[in-house]
Amino acid sequence: MDHELNAKKIISLILLLLYMGTVWLVAQETPRQYVSFKTVDKIKIDGLGNEDSWEKAEWSDSFIDIEGKKEPTYKTQMKMVWDEDYLYFFAKMEEPNVWGTLKQRDTVIFYNNDFEIFIDPDGDTHNYMEFEMNALNTVWDLFLTKPYRNQGKVLDNWDIQGVMTAVHVDGTLNNPNDIDTGWSVEIGIPWDVLKEANSHNDIPVNEFWRFGFSRVNWNFDVTDGRYSRKKDATGKYLPEYNWVWSPQWVINMHEPEKWGYVYFSEKQVGSKDVFTIPEDEHVKWYLYELYRDLINSDKQEVAWKKADGQVFGESKKILGKKITPILENQKSGFLLWAKSPFTGKTLMIKDDGKFLSVD
Repeated sequence: MDHELNAKKIISLILLLLYMGTVWLVAQETPRQYVSFKTVDKIKIDGLGNEDSWEKAEWSDSFIDIEGKKEPTYKTQMKMVWDEDYLYFFAKMEEPNVWGTLKQRDTVIFYNNDFEIFIDPDGDTHNYMEFEMNALNTVWDLFLTKPYRNQGKVLDNWDIQGVMTAVHVDGTLNNPNDIDTGWSVEIGIPWDVLKEANSHNDIPVNEFWRFGFSRVNWNFDVTDGRYSRKKDATGKYLPEYNWVWSPQWVINMHEPEKWGYVYFSEKQVGSKDVFTIPEDEHVKWYLYELYRDLINSDKQEVAWKKADGQVFGESKKILGKKITPILENQKSGFLLWAKSPFTGKTLMIKDDGKFLSVD
């Protein structure tokens, strides 16, 4: 009888823990950060990056595998500076075989080795831009109203008007008979285009935007002197390598809440400035962990408890403060929110993934 009572107590305890909402999610790692400074001279888009502004700009952290598990085969780094008209990017990529085959704008550039930029100005995960280019200086630019998980529209005919791009190859392009050092890209995107997706129409001086940077690299074959993506014995393309500035922890660049932070300093390049990720962003990361679980119906791991007419998730300490998420089911869908103990704002994620911050 004692054994039966003990077994019942253990089962009751397990059920209670499940009911109380034990969360088995892996907490999001802190995204990487970069401070972009104002130029000190005029930038010429030629792929070389040899102006004083570029010489004084600091390199980003080296890119890492998209899942954050291993170092890439070849090194990649980027820099950013800005002036009153353009936001500039310079990236340098080690590569012993520089090649490209795609020459038509807005074709699927990542079928070649490429460099990619993702930009979400207001950080709500909606209305963001994607830009890709290969070693032939062929570009693909598109605008996404929502991430793919939220069934948004992909505006493939949207173009970045006035974009300037250049490629420099340290070696010989599309020549399999020698070993190259690598290739670099230089890009200038007009602020007039970028500000269209922001919350205001000014250059974001002393503000931050969310950026993702990615480099796609393929195993290759050479047939009759021409490069192509490598296939396995069944004729299927081997998977690509995805090397990124700030890890996504999954093979998916379209989770904008995980992208890195770029802060636009009012100071000239060569100066020093410090950016600290705001405390509310830490709360936001936790809310998105819960959100991703809610929309993943096949693998939901979070239990919720109901009390006083509200549905609560597990409370969590963030930067020493207690955060209690609340889930509301509304006629138009669910709303996930929490009160920030840092700013007093209500931080919300709608069922379509859009983030809102309300005073």
